Amino acid sequence: MRKFEDTYRHKGLRKKLVDQLREKGITDETVLNAINNIPRHFFLDTALDNIAYEDRAFPIAEGQTISQPYTVAYQTQLLQVKPGDKILEIGTGSIFQASVLAEMGAKVFTIERQKLLFEKTKNFVLKGKYPTIKFFYGDGFEGLPTFAPFDKVIITAAAPFIPPKLIEQMKPGGKMVIPVDEGEHQRMLRITRNPDDSLTEEAFENFSFVPMLAGKSR
Repeated sequence: MRKFEDTYRHKGLRKKLVDQLREKGITDETVLNAINNIPRHFFLDTALDNIAYEDRAFPIAEGQTISQPYTVAYQTQLLQVKPGDKILEIGTGSIFQASVLAEMGAKVFTIERQKLLFEKTKNFVLKGKYPTIKFFYGDGFEGLPTFAPFDKVIITAAAPFIPPKLIEQMKPGGKMVIPVDEGEHQRMLRITRNPDDSLTEEAFENFSFVPMLAGKSR
């Protein structure tokens, strides 16, 4: 049975990571504080313990990755999270992004299409700390219409297009952060659903994500 410990060394490495994110342009202190409070090494294999706080992505399972901390911070900052926000996340993955949102006071509804990754959520080590994270096994393109509308939507995989059903599940004034485009790089977009149901689209930096796929994988 793995023993989870968050030592002074881990906390020191985390503070160093947060300083790096600040130097790279992350200015939202609530985002930085959330990342500083979450032991990222808990989300990785013990073999990666010594490098868990490097600012890079790592493989987890099923061909997926735990995102680079800068990417997590960047998307979260664009989302403009407020305590009490009801957020739909597409792509649970390692649960790190969902944990950052929950640490900031959001209610997170997260969908994973990979059965193996979804099954791992049952043993999520921080489940007691973040009871506001609700886990679902399903198709991200469909969203969660039963639980809509959402204040915010975040997609943590490369979408080939903006999923219309996810737009429909946003509240008026709601925001979506989504990497869009097929190929090696994606444009990070922030889409706001206006009160008249028109959309405002803002484009930011390019990133590289694993592809967002339709359906459920068994």
